[in-house]
Amino acid sequence: MIGLPDTITACLFDLDGVLTGTAVLHREAWKRTFDEFLRSRDGETFREFTEHDYAAYVDGRPRADGVREFLRSRDIELPEGSPDDGVNEPTVNGVGNRKNELVLKIIDERGVNPYPGSVRYLEAVKAAGLRIAVVTSSANGAKVLDAADLSKFVEARVDGIVIRRDHLNGKPAPDSFLAGAKALDVEPAQAAVFEDALSGVQAGHAGNFGYVVGVNRADQADELRAHGADVVVDDLAELLEKE
Repeated sequence: MIGLPDTITACLFDLDGVLTGTAVLHREAWKRTFDEFLRSRDGETFREFTEHDYAAYVDGRPRADGVREFLRSRDIELPEGSPDDGVNEPTVNGVGNRKNELVLKIIDERGVNPYPGSVRYLEAVKAAGLRIAVVTSSANGAKVLDAADLSKFVEARVDGIVIRRDHLNGKPAPDSFLAGAKALDVEPAQAAVFEDALSGVQAGHAGNFGYVVGVNRADQADELRAHGADVVVDDLAELLEKE
């Protein structure tokens, strides 16, 4: 009674925005980071980082990919640098590390709250005997899961650390979700993907997963469907009411 096709035996959940409310914290950290960068670079011609920029270029992607894609949209090119670049380095990794330092500070200050409907859904999925993995581009996946008391549901985790370690292509490529299915020893056709980001829904569709659930946290239901969602809900608990 979990609103999925009978062929589904595993669930692959994105984290920020699907299970926890941390997506808004990431969005705030990205905006502050990019606005400071652009203001210092462009002065009076500065154009702020917008909600559209977040959805189109950053949301759901690995950190460095998000920096690269957004800056490319503004015709800005920075050297890659290295993953241990300082937060003031004018590199892709430096800007990304600045954002990560900021979001960790925000999380420490405000805490992590799981969506009640998502907790209910995880409980129902576990009770139904389905396998559970979290697939997130964030390198802070373990920290967020622990802070939200959700680690107890998760059998496998593919996060930003794993993506970098295993040289996986980030969302919208399906690689991280395919790795999640492999970690649970299921075929993609047997797994459902749960995503709030357009890039993540696109990844689920591209990987030929058995079912793609778009979670509409940002008033973009039509766009989620256009990117490949089989169903769109405002909250995961709605799936429990579809039977």
